[in-house]
Amino acid sequence: MVMVQRISASQFKARCLGLMDAVASSGEPLVITKNGVPVAELHPCRGARRASPFGLHPGTQLLGDVIAPLDEPWSALA
Repeated sequence: MVMVQRISASQFKARCLGLMDAVASSGEPLVITKNGVPVAELHPCRGARRASPFGLHPGTQLLGDVIAPLDEPWSALA
C-alpha cells in the first residue's frame, strides 16, 4: 500500500509554489487536510511534463568546432 503525503491547509498555503513544483517533478499526489480531514488532492496534470530536448534528432552529427567564434563578422553587427 502506497502512503500518500498529507499536509495541512495552513502549511500548504505557506509553501504552495514549492509543493506544486515537488508534485510536478515527483509525480506523487499530495492530500491537503483541514482539521485532519482530507479536503483536496493535488496531483500532476496528465501530459503536462515536457519532454527532454535531448534525443529529438537521433543520428544527427555536429561536425567541426561548434563552440569556437566565427572568423567572419555577423551581418547584425554591420
